[in-house]
Amino acid sequence: MRVGVIGTGLAGLTSAIALLKRGFDVTLIGHGIKSSNSYLAQAGVAFPLAEGDSLRAHVTDTIRAGKYINDGETVWSVISKASEAHDFLSSFGLRFELETEGGHSFPRVHTIKNETGKHLTKVLWMRAKELGVGFVRGTAESLGILGRKVCGVFVDGEFLRFDAVVIASGGFTGLFQYTAGVGTNLGLMIGDAILHGVPARDLEFVQFHPTGYIGKNRVKLISEAVRGAGAKLVTEDGERFVNELSTRDVVARAIYRQMQAGKRVYLDATGIENFKKKFPQIYAFLRKEGIDPSKDPIPVSPIAHYTMGGIAVDLWYRTGVKGLYAVGEAMSNGFHGANRLASNSLLECVVSGLEVARTIARERPKNRSRREPPYRAFEPGDVEAIRELLWEHAGIVRTAEGLGAGLKRLEGIEADERLKLLAKGVLECALAREESRGSHYRWDFPAMRKEFERPSFFNGRCRL
Repeated sequence: MRVGVIGTGLAGLTSAIALLKRGFDVTLIGHGIKSSNSYLAQAGVAFPLAEGDSLRAHVTDTIRAGKYINDGETVWSVISKASEAHDFLSSFGLRFELETEGGHSFPRVHTIKNETGKHLTKVLWMRAKELGVGFVRGTAESLGILGRKVCGVFVDGEFLRFDAVVIASGGFTGLFQYTAGVGTNLGLMIGDAILHGVPARDLEFVQFHPTGYIGKNRVKLISEAVRGAGAKLVTEDGERFVNELSTRDVVARAIYRQMQAGKRVYLDATGIENFKKKFPQIYAFLRKEGIDPSKDPIPVSPIAHYTMGGIAVDLWYRTGVKGLYAVGEAMSNGFHGANRLASNSLLECVVSGLEVARTIARERPKNRSRREPPYRAFEPGDVEAIRELLWEHAGIVRTAEGLGAGLKRLEGIEADERLKLLAKGVLECALAREESRGSHYRWDFPAMRKEFERPSFFNGRCRL
């Protein structure tokens, strides 16, 4: 049985290894680990394994951060498998240090030199090659679907036939003007799935990381672990204005308000001893930018960081199309709710990768069709116009007027229809959710409302 896995980040690598160990013929499709956001992940993986911690505490923190629209069964399912995920990673010789991040009631963020994603993906990539996973370097342009069954993937125009396909291509932060993620993470496979009739879930929930550094040539994330180590957020006047370890939505909006008032915001890490040793990657980047974090405050601004929304899947990572599955940031099943708890994303990548292998092993879908499905080439068009539009109209603070204007403006942009469809989903679902909850903040509806304590779904139009 042949399985195609789209995406070379942590979720894709875990899926591929777990499937291969179950006897499947696995092909991993992508451009290598550096093309994934997983590789850039700094802080770590949330495992509730420290003394005094518990599954219940981690579940409670996750639902509190998600502002109570998480799917409770999903949250328990993922976190109850944290020990299995930890053992899976440890089996490759990976060893972690323990740190604290915002929103966690216990130190449970397991990190590797604050370059966790880099170490995880490198080791799993090497292991996948050793085990015999097949690799196809290229861009997955379109899913091959006939009726309600998947039969393969078009990669750079060539049709590859599979019995099952796992989408692990990441989220869509690349559709926003400022992101520390990989710019090619445009959500093409999410948009393609929607176009094939697969609904997406919770697209309005886009997490903006509070402490991004926007330089002349690139955008860089200043890890939350830096705040966990004692760095303070201050204005240009030296005034501290927020609890640095509040959840990301709270901190991002606090910084945004200061910036709207005309003040520059800085992360003061001068009190952290051995900054270079603790955060080598961040230190090296800042020094190239002419900033010495042991002496200089770091200018910061919120940036698009993580998308809670994605292809709607069930508890076993199945979509509504037979043989089509989705894992990691590409999917949404209610684990994160309205706001992802820090470092739960890498946990979800590993858990979903292991679980989808079990699901496929149980279902063993078979592609018996010999027909080739219609091909839809990827023609990006004016992606930059979409990025500017979403940043301006669906950014940290939203209004009905701004979202409506964004929808009208979107109609005139010449870009791939799947990217436009995904952007439309973000705007429409943000417009329909007339409240503020987690990462979704409406200036005209600043409070949470009980009648909106539910997920949204988008399949060409928003249902909430």
